[in-house]
Order: sequence, then structure tokens, then C-alpha cells
Amino acid sequence: MSGVRALRQVSRLVVGCPSGRVGVVSSGGLVPRAGLVAGRSNSGATGTGMRTAMVWATVPRAAFSSSARVFGSGSSDVVLSQKLESEIQYEKEALGDVPATPEFLKAFEEQGVWKIEDVVGNDEVTLVRKFGNENLRMMFSIADIQMEDEADYENEEGSSEGGEEGGESPIGAYPIRVSLAVTKNNAPGALNVDMVCQDGHFMVDNISYYGDAKVGTELNAEADWKRRGLYIGPQFDTLDVGVQEEFEKFLREREINEGVAMFIAEYAAYKEQAEYVKWLKNVKTFIDL
Repeated sequence: MSGVRALRQVSRLVVGCPSGRVGVVSSGGLVPRAGLVAGRSNSGATGTGMRTAMVWATVPRAAFSSSARVFGSGSSDVVLSQKLESEIQYEKEALGDVPATPEFLKAFEEQGVWKIEDVVGNDEVTLVRKFGNENLRMMFSIADIQMEDEADYENEEGSSEGGEEGGESPIGAYPIRVSLAVTKNNAPGALNVDMVCQDGHFMVDNISYYGDAKVGTELNAEADWKRRGLYIGPQFDTLDVGVQEEFEKFLREREINEGVAMFIAEYAAYKEQAEYVKWLKNVKTFIDL
């Protein structure tokens, strides 16, 4: 994993004007001169307002260069492209001699229990399998890793200010939200289990039941709207301990265990890295056109 992944925004300076107007100075920009000329007129408040209006009207025309410039070739494009290329090379070097298909992925696929449904460019991954007359679909998103990276960066900033050294979190240490949907071929309804995958374990948050399987499983605006306002069941940790234990056995029997939890963490990190490098290349290609 690379370090901080953030595009640095150009800082802005807000300049107040006596006439109540505000000008913004960005890199390479111009300062409206209304504040500089206000008060020079001898015709009172009206004159000041006229002078101010005239200066604000003339500054924008001066902001444009009269020299010819090819469309899509701004003065910052070359440097930005170089920075993107530098980041691409850094990520390649960080990966080293990692094979196209990592060993953890080969081992998981060889087990033949779960099938991976992953679309390049999407941030969600789905694992599907059959268990008797049941259809299981487990979904997770790499967006959770991105948010965790931002939190780690903020913590590192705080540690640096306090004189402490920070380190990268090991794979699996960050929480990933997982949604499991269970449906049956010979029965209506759907059982949805909301979990958090962390440190090689699944922690159940909530178990919901929907009488209409489509409402419980379809990923569209209509189904999402219908789910709103429905009773989603109690928090898992408020259930009787015996009920909690039996639900955990229910999940384990369907191969929702520590091995799958570790795979989700590894695959999320693997996919996030691949999508990030792809994003860098796509943006660089677009800038270079």
C-alpha cells in the first residue's frame, strides 16, 4: 500500500474589500483592485461605487493571456502528468515482483466454495455460493479501506506532532462492512446479515428478515425505498446468548469463518491497489491528450 493518497488543492486567500465585495486570490490569479481605489473619488459614495464597478469590470479582461495556447494544454499539464507518472512508478516499485494472481487468491479459488464476482472499475465485490437449497450472496466494498487510510493519515499526523512514530496497519486490522443475503429456492423471503470483518473475524451487527426476497436482495432505488421504515430486527448483541451462539454456528456451517474473513481483507487491499493504479493511468492518459 502506498502512503498518503490525496491531491493537494491549491490554497486560496480571501481578500476583503471596503465596498463589501470579496476577491479570491489563487495561484496565478489577480487581485481585484476595488479595495485599492476605493475612497479616491471626490464625488462621495456614489463616485466610489462607480469607480469600484469600473475596476472590477476591467480586471477580468486583463486575466486572459493574448498569447496563443493549444486547447487542453495548460501550463500545469506537463508537471501534473509528470507527478502522476512518478506516482505510477512508485506504486509499481512498491509491488515489486508480485504475480498477476496472488497466492492467497489462487488458494481461495482452488477451494471451490465461494465464487468471486468482481467488475473492474467497481468498488464492490460479491462472493456467491450455494448451500443445499440456499443461495448465499456476500458483498463488501473497498471504499472502507479508503476511509480507513484517511483515518490512519490523521492519526499519523497527530503522532508526528507528538513525537511518536506511526506505522501502517496490518492487513485485516481495518474494519470492512459485509452484507450477507440468504434466500431459498423453495421459500419466499430473505435473511440479511450485516457484519463487520476485522482481525480475521466476523462480528454480527444485525440480522433482518424480509418477507419479499426481492425487497431484501435487489440493489435498486425501488427496493431501497421499500426497505426504509421496515423493522430490521434487534441489535445482535442484545439477543439471548444462546441465540447468538446458534446464529454463529449457522454462519460457520455455511463457510462464513475466519478464513473467509482474512480473504476479504486481503482481496479488498489487493483490489484497492489495482483500482488506484488504474485510476492514475487513466487520469494521466486524459491529461496527456
